[in-house]
Parts: sequence; structure tokens; C-alpha cells
Amino acid sequence: MNKNDLITSVAESSGLTKADAGRAVDGVFDSIASALSSGDDVRIVGFGSFSVANRAASTGRNPRTGEEIQIPASKQPKFKAGAPLKSAVNS
Repeated sequence: MNKNDLITSVAESSGLTKADAGRAVDGVFDSIASALSSGDDVRIVGFGSFSVANRAASTGRNPRTGEEIQIPASKQPKFKAGAPLKSAVNS
């Protein structure tokens, strides 16, 4: 499922127009991204949790040349599925 499929599904299940469903989906994504960028976690009961993990700087190797390179520290978004989502996928 891609974003357009998700918008169509939301529109059909909620009775919204596709344009309104698109704005709603974009609003949810923007809200999650905004919360994560400000350092907050997003917990959706029955679905899962979004959080930010700090990845430390490390030394890597260029596979073509074998030269060592420095990989800078970064923040990575993480998602942990909730129990109801896990059971829905496994049933």
C-alpha cells in the first residue's frame, strides 16, 4: 500500500472526500514528524510508538576503495508495533 492507496482507504472507510482524506493523512504525518523533531515520542494505543534514537558517530569503510570514513552521529526515527497490531498481522 502506498500513500495514495492509504488516502483512498481512509476516504472510503470514513466517508470523507479523497481531498479531505488526503489532508487528514498529511496532517497526521506532519504531526508525528513535528513531535519527533522536537524530541517527543508519539504513542498510539493499539497501534504502536514512534520515537527518536540517537546513533553514535562511528568509523566505516568505503567498500570500493577500502578507505576509512567517519560516519557522523545522527538521530533516527524508530517505530515499535503495539501488541494489537502485532496480533492483527500474525492472525
